[in-house]
Amino acid sequence: MKKTLILCSGLSGSGKSYFIEHYLIPRTFHKLVSATTRPMRAGETNGREYYFCGEDDIKSMPLATHLWVNEAFWTPGKPKWIYGVPEFELRNNLSKNLVYDVIQPKYARQLINWFLANKLFPEYNFKTIYFLPPKNNFDIASKRANMPDDAAVRHANTCDPHDFLDAGLDIDFIAKCSAAETIFSPRLTAFLSQISATR
Repeated sequence: MKKTLILCSGLSGSGKSYFIEHYLIPRTFHKLVSATTRPMRAGETNGREYYFCGEDDIKSMPLATHLWVNEAFWTPGKPKWIYGVPEFELRNNLSKNLVYDVIQPKYARQLINWFLANKLFPEYNFKTIYFLPPKNNFDIASKRANMPDDAAVRHANTCDPHDFLDAGLDIDFIAKCSAAETIFSPRLTAFLSQISATR
C-alpha cells in the first residue's frame, strides 16, 4: 500500500504545527526534521525540532531541500540561516507516512523532486495543504520572533496561491487551524477519515 507525504505550507503562525501535532501525528505520521544553522531557541532539543549544526557541516550534508531564509538580509560577518531536510532523515523514515512543514511551496517542490530523482514517486501519494493566514498573522509572527532579523525573515517568506502556481503545485486541501478555530475543507476532513480507517 502506498504511503502518504503531506506538504504543509502557510505563513508563520497559520497553524501548520498545530495541525501536524493534533491531527497527523496521532494518525502515525512522521514529521520530517530539518537541519539548520540558526541558533537553538529556548525549549528546543537537537534532533527533535531540528538538527542544529554549523555552516561547514550543512555544506557537506546531502540535503533534499535547501533554504537560506535570511539571504535577503545577510551581510558578511552575519551567520547564514540555512535549512534543509537531510537525505538520511528521509531514508531512515521511508517506511512511514511523512509530513513536511515549510512556509513556501517552492521548498515543498524541492522535496517532491528528490522523491522523483530517487525513483520513490510510485511508493508515495503527495498531498498539499494550504493554511490560510489568521487575521492577526502579523502579530503572531512578530511575537514568535526572538532573534535578530527573525521578524524580517518570517514576514519575507510568503505563501499564497500564487506561490503554489510558481512552484508547479496544485493545492489539494485548504485549512484554517488553531486551538481557537479549526476549519478544514470537506475534502480534507474526508481524507483524514480515510487515513484513520486504513491504519
